[in-house]
Amino acid sequence: MTKVIGVRFRTAGKIYFFNPGKFNIKKGDNVIVETARGVEFGTVVADLREVEDDKVIQPLKSVLRIANERDKAQEEANKLKEREAFKICLEKIKKHGLEMKLIDAEYTFDNNKVLFYFTADGRIDFRELVKDLASVFKTRIELRQIGVRDETKIMGGIGICGRPLCCHSYLSDFAPVSIKMAKEQNLSLNPTKISGVCGRLMCCLKNEEETYEELNRKLPNVGDYVTTDDGLKGEVHSVNVLRQLVKVIVEENDEKEIHEYRVDQLRFKRKHKKEKKEMSDAEMKELKELEKLEKKEKQESNNL
Repeated sequence: MTKVIGVRFRTAGKIYFFNPGKFNIKKGDNVIVETARGVEFGTVVADLREVEDDKVIQPLKSVLRIANERDKAQEEANKLKEREAFKICLEKIKKHGLEMKLIDAEYTFDNNKVLFYFTADGRIDFRELVKDLASVFKTRIELRQIGVRDETKIMGGIGICGRPLCCHSYLSDFAPVSIKMAKEQNLSLNPTKISGVCGRLMCCLKNEEETYEELNRKLPNVGDYVTTDDGLKGEVHSVNVLRQLVKVIVEENDEKEIHEYRVDQLRFKRKHKKEKKEMSDAEMKELKELEKLEKKEKQESNNL
């Protein structure tokens, strides 16, 4: 077991492990650490704990120091310099006529490097741009191409739920999201309804997938035959996954009626697969658009 603390360098960024060394560090403290990019200013988001040795990338770097007032002032100064660097880079991109969208600029804490994040369709030859930027900033320059999901994570915004975007507020990593998840949750396959601000399938489809899988396992499928606790037998007409309610077509007094039951009021064996509904031309078009989104997401993940 190895003693570690968890440190983040960006809001909702990935959490990295560091050795706290001799310092008494607690959650919420700012620390100065050495990373592959150089010396960085980070925030402790996970208290001291022990983790399995195989979950730690060796060699585990130690915290250089707890950030003092001078360090915090330098971090604030870097934020101001990043805004100016962003403006300059925008001008240089325009000058070189490059088809790229600048998203963010970031200085390492020790000013040893300036990173520029951008999006673009395909690959961009930015060698001349890098030379131009290096002559202005007199330091190392790195241009990093990111996908639209990463762009939204950096920029932030409000989702259709009215809350701050999950990716910007707490999600450390992106999980793959598929059309199958939307189908499992009986959602409309209209791309405008299940796509996020980034134009890709919403991350919350993945968040709720396990819950829906568990709830669906407890329910009969449409078309299954069930026996109710009041002695009736019938065919499942429809199900309400979240409320765990089932509508059953039963026969009473030679007439067919639809009664609603809680799932614990039924006895059944699942036989039918989920019913595949006939799709209209509009629904087929929506499905194809979703498949394109899913394909784009996979391509971006492979390229980055």
